[in-house]
Amino acid sequence: MYFWKRILVVKMRYTLKDFKTEYPDDAACLLSVLENRYGDTCPRCGVIGIKWHPITGRKGFVCSECDRHVYPLADTIFRKSETSLWNWFYAIYQFSVAKNGVSAKELERTLGCTYKTAWRMCKQIRLLMAQEAGDKLGGDGTAVEADETYIGGRENYAKGEYRFSKKVPVLGVVEKGGVAKAVVSDYATTSRAKSFLKANLEAGSELHTDESRIYLWSKGEYKHKSVNHSAKQYANGLVHTNTIEGFWSQLKRSMDGTHHVVSPKYLQQYVNQFVFMYNHRAIASCPILLARAGKRV
Repeated sequence: MYFWKRILVVKMRYTLKDFKTEYPDDAACLLSVLENRYGDTCPRCGVIGIKWHPITGRKGFVCSECDRHVYPLADTIFRKSETSLWNWFYAIYQFSVAKNGVSAKELERTLGCTYKTAWRMCKQIRLLMAQEAGDKLGGDGTAVEADETYIGGRENYAKGEYRFSKKVPVLGVVEKGGVAKAVVSDYATTSRAKSFLKANLEAGSELHTDESRIYLWSKGEYKHKSVNHSAKQYANGLVHTNTIEGFWSQLKRSMDGTHHVVSPKYLQQYVNQFVFMYNHRAIASCPILLARAGKRV
């Protein structure tokens, strides 16, 4: 089962009021990272049930048993950052509630920092949204849709050149009413689609696609059914790709409206961001991101 399906107690809403109550200042944010990372166990002496004493003027604590210093921000996304920790937490909150994403320029205006600082913060926060590895979709009779899309430059209709030669292909799968996975690829070919689906889809799952030839091989691996978009067939009973088409639509609108231009070098991070937002659409994602922020990167 996917990560968020295993959460037994989750917050359905997490408002700005909740955020400010839980994290009123830098000290509360630092203590939250400490508790999330170590709890009441000292990583130095291993004693359980110790008390932490804050170090004046430093982002660290002293163990009540061994008197050794512990710095909870080490090896996290906050490492060596001079930016206020509360600003980091607030930026994470903004990412969790912004349906169309947050641009570095928007964060620059909100926090009053430089664009360079805002861009780095955005990049680091997207690292927290990496897709879960190892969990496969489908199985148990769940219908899964697969499709590919193209993001980037203008379509090139020049003679002798591929129509999407200026664009970057993205392969994706989504459970109907469930979660999604997507990966940036250099080409949208049969071999790329085969390796992607085998890594992310349970064998024997019911797979719905369009008429694209890159999925013809899947009839031997999955219960493959398709619709023919070229013939204006967009649904055949319960067989359709409307779910993943909706995901692509949200992704592209957000890319165009918020970020405008995304380099292929960083495109996977942006795809990860919108996959994360899609998969956590029914619950408050801010506590999940803050919990991940307190882990080693």
